[in-house]
Amino acid sequence: MNKLYKIALGLTTVLATSCTAYEPLEFDVLKPESVALQEDIDAYPALKSYINRTAHPNFKLGVALSLNDYVNRGVMYRLANKNFDEIALGYEMKHGAIVQADGSLALDNVGKLLAAAKENNISVYGHTLCWHANQNATYLKKVIAPDVLSSTGPGWDLITAADFETDAAANFQSNANAVISYTAAGGGANGVGRALKITNASVRTNDWEAQFFVKFSPAAVVGEKYTLKMDIRADVPATYPTQAHVTPGAYKHWDFFGALSATPTWTTYTREITVTADMATCGAIAFNLGKTATNFYFDNVTLTKYNATGSIQTKEKTVEQKNTLITSALDKWMAGMMNVSKPYVKAWDVVNEPMDDGKPYELKTGVGRTTAGDEFYWQDYMGKDYGVTAFKLARKYGNAGDILFINDYNLEYSLDKCRGLIAYTNYIEGKGVKVDGIGTQMHIDIKSDKTKIADMFKLLAATGKLIKISELDIGLGGVKTASATQAQYKEQAEMYKYVIDKYFELIPAPQRYGITLWSPLDSPANSSWRADDPIGLWTQQYVRKMAYSYVAESIKANMK
Repeated sequence: MNKLYKIALGLTTVLATSCTAYEPLEFDVLKPESVALQEDIDAYPALKSYINRTAHPNFKLGVALSLNDYVNRGVMYRLANKNFDEIALGYEMKHGAIVQADGSLALDNVGKLLAAAKENNISVYGHTLCWHANQNATYLKKVIAPDVLSSTGPGWDLITAADFETDAAANFQSNANAVISYTAAGGGANGVGRALKITNASVRTNDWEAQFFVKFSPAAVVGEKYTLKMDIRADVPATYPTQAHVTPGAYKHWDFFGALSATPTWTTYTREITVTADMATCGAIAFNLGKTATNFYFDNVTLTKYNATGSIQTKEKTVEQKNTLITSALDKWMAGMMNVSKPYVKAWDVVNEPMDDGKPYELKTGVGRTTAGDEFYWQDYMGKDYGVTAFKLARKYGNAGDILFINDYNLEYSLDKCRGLIAYTNYIEGKGVKVDGIGTQMHIDIKSDKTKIADMFKLLAATGKLIKISELDIGLGGVKTASATQAQYKEQAEMYKYVIDKYFELIPAPQRYGITLWSPLDSPANSSWRADDPIGLWTQQYVRKMAYSYVAESIKANMK
């Protein structure tokens, strides 16, 4: 809107002999609309001031932030205390932040956070106890690692070998000019067994035109030590070099295990090497036989690699053993976290993001996929009842009146996923443990389907459980901060208002736990969360956006 402001301008006339008296002249000047609009937004009171505590005594308006943002008592600390009832940490109360390499729990920082929150009478929402991401997966995998049956000191491990007593040729081959056959029994080294016979019928222009390959896996790594040992002879004296190949025929380096010299008498060739960068990634030794037309013989080939830590024999743990061990690890983690937190934390995300995106009525799994370093799927070891166990442990170690949630994302995008989460909630309760509430994350944008949002709220309301918008943020449909327009920011503000209005309209008052804003500020370009996405109610410089005023108006209107 435009506003008129009076500005007095003085005009002084300088005369040669005297000065006139100052007479102010008044002009009406239009203030820029953007300035006036920002002043209107800045004039709104703090968000939580709109909450009617008499009509809605249990409603929580929350915000997510980092532990350091709060305990360091900077701008975000003041913003949270002024505008919100509750805080949730994005990472620092999760398994990966707390559980150490030896399984111990580092909880001092959590204690500092709880003390600071208590000082400001702002509640802390526990996020999260059982999730597949942000876990100390290295420790958990160590818990279920194979049992060590025996071990030896440093030594040489066999990588591949061939004695040519059968026709099995899994670890060797040749090209067309190096014709493979076998000697008769007794033709092997020292008259024992068979030997491999390779015939090069003519002298080649290049020695590599007749090649014999010994293959091995895994491929060589820089710094590793290998020893090649083999019995060799030829019908006539012959010297032939070796090359390093990634795979047979995929040449990489001119030398691998040196040059061999064969005579009509059996000799044993032994060569130890340290893998250089030129040899790294190679898994085949090429023997270049093309410069001598003769029969070459090979027997008792072994390739060994030095193992500085020794050889270890292991046995995989059974499914039942893994279940027991992982259940114990979950128990230890939840007991430690909840015992420290229970004096102040009264609500928790117990199970987070259980449902699969592609199969929304089934649980997520890490089986058959490449997982990130901090991913660990408890359900893959504890089965479908992992959620049952998690809620039982939360009841055991928390307060009697704690409010326990199950939480997931994209429920407004996939209504089947919403139904799947409700079905899994019913499954947990069918096992005799109560789930108090369902959290819907709602990381959405201005193009999200409003009809589906409303339908999701209807499905959730029908459960009769507490419903929490647990991680609300709204983007501009892929538009980054530098390209955002005022029209798009208005759409964002309207979507924030729509979501909040529909929450109050469709979720009955006794079922409204509250709403948490996941990203109060626009996300910076280097963020791991929705990078460079202007999703907040404030800019990165803590300037209120249009969305702030729309959220304020929505809360005000719905708190009657």
